[in-house]
Amino acid sequence: MILIIDDDIAVRTSLALLLEQHKFRVSAVATAAEALESLHKLAVSLVILDLNFSIETNGTEGMELLVKIRDINAAVPVILITGWATIELAVQGMKLGASDFINKPWSNIHLLQSVKTLLDLQQQKVIHPTRKQLDKQYDFQSIIAEDEKMLELLETAGRVAETDASVLITGESGTGKELIAEAIHQNSLRRHKPFIKVNLGGISTSLFESEMFGHIRGAFTDARNDRTGRFELANKGTIFLDEIGDLDAGSQVKLLRVLQDRTFEVLGSSRTKTADIRVIGATNKNLVEMVAKGTFREDLLYRINLITLKLPPLRERSHDIPLLVNFMVGNLKEIYNRPLLQVTPAALKWLKSLPLPGNIRQLKNIVERAVLVNRKEILDIADFKSQLEGSVVKAHNPALPEVGTLTLEETEILMIKRAMQFHHNRISKAAVSLGLTRSALYRRLDKYHIPYDEDQD
Repeated sequence: MILIIDDDIAVRTSLALLLEQHKFRVSAVATAAEALESLHKLAVSLVILDLNFSIETNGTEGMELLVKIRDINAAVPVILITGWATIELAVQGMKLGASDFINKPWSNIHLLQSVKTLLDLQQQKVIHPTRKQLDKQYDFQSIIAEDEKMLELLETAGRVAETDASVLITGESGTGKELIAEAIHQNSLRRHKPFIKVNLGGISTSLFESEMFGHIRGAFTDARNDRTGRFELANKGTIFLDEIGDLDAGSQVKLLRVLQDRTFEVLGSSRTKTADIRVIGATNKNLVEMVAKGTFREDLLYRINLITLKLPPLRERSHDIPLLVNFMVGNLKEIYNRPLLQVTPAALKWLKSLPLPGNIRQLKNIVERAVLVNRKEILDIADFKSQLEGSVVKAHNPALPEVGTLTLEETEILMIKRAMQFHHNRISKAAVSLGLTRSALYRRLDKYHIPYDEDQD
C-alpha cells in the first residue's frame, strides 16, 4: 500500500490515478492526523509526503510529520514532494530519513522510477546468494567473485540495475568499480544504449562545461568546431562519473543542476537540452568526510547516492585471489599465445597471503609481469615474488607519521613528493604507485604547487 499525504485534492487525485494505472494499491489522506492513523491501521510500504499544509511554505509541517512517520515505521521509504523546493529543504529531509525529494510539477517518469526502485529494494533480499543463483538471474560474466560479501553486493547491484536509480560505487583504488558500473548498465533496460565513461579527475575546471555539456563553434577561443558533450552522448543510456570525489567546487554546482533537472545548456548556446540518463558515480574517497570538511556538496552527495555499493578491498576477499589469477592467466594464454601456461597451487596459496594494497589492479600487474619475464610455462612462488617489488613503491621511511604531526593534506603532499622523487619525476610511474591516473596526479601537482617537468614521462 502506498500512502499519499497532501492537502491538495487535485494532487492526491492525480498521484492516485497515476499509481493505480501502474497496478499500485493507494490510500490518500489530506491531514497529518489522518496520515498517522493510516500508518497504524494499514500495511504501508511507501509514503509520498507533501511538505506544506495550509498556508505555510517553509516545509516545517512536513518535516515534523516525517519525524513522526519515522517513529512509527523507521523502515518505510518516504518520498518528499513540494512546490516550494530548495536545496536546504531537500538536504534537511534526507537527514531526517527521506529516500527521495521530488519537485512539483513532477515528472511522471521520474516519480514512477523512484517509487518502483524504493519498493523493489524493500522486498526481502536473497540471503547469502550463491554464484549459480546470480548467474541465472543476471549477466555478471565479467565479475570474478565467489566471496560472500561480493555476492551480496552483486545481488543488490542486479536488483538496482533494473531501475534508473542513481548509484554511488565506493572502494579503494583497483577494486573494480568501473567493472561494477558496466555490469549495472549491462543488466539494465538501457543495455543497448550508450555507456559513457568520464574520468572527472582528469578534466580541468576550465574545460568542464565543454567536456560535459559540449560547445558550439566560436563559444570560446580555439572552439573551431562544434563538440558534443558527454551528457548528450549518454542520452537514453548510462553515464559513469568516475573519481567524482576529485571534482572542484565550481564544477560540483554545474553537475548538481543537471542531476536535479536533467537539463543542460551547450556552451555558447541558450537552448536547453534534456538528458535522459542513468547516473552511476564512483570514488575512492570518503565523501561523507569531505562533506563535513566542506570540500564536497552535501546536496550533490544526496543526488548521487540513492544506492551506495561499497566494494571490499582484495585483502578482505582473499579466497577470490586464486580465481582471479586463473582468470588472468587464461586471458594471457590467448594474448601471448602460450596455451600451456599455469600456476602452481603453492604459488596461488602464496598470492592469497599478500596484502595487495593496489588490489586487483596490482594483482594483474604482478601476474602479467611474471608471465612476460618467464619463459617457462609453470609459474611458481619465486616467479611472482621477483615481480612483487616492482609493482609497488617502497618509501625510504615506511613508518607513518605520528597522529597530530601532519594533516591529511600534508601527508598527501609528502607522499606525492616521495613518489615523484623515487620515480625521478616520471608522472606515469608515480601516478600508478599512488593509485591515481596521470590526469589526477597532474591536478594535485598543480594544486599543491609541486614542481615537475612536463616533458619527463
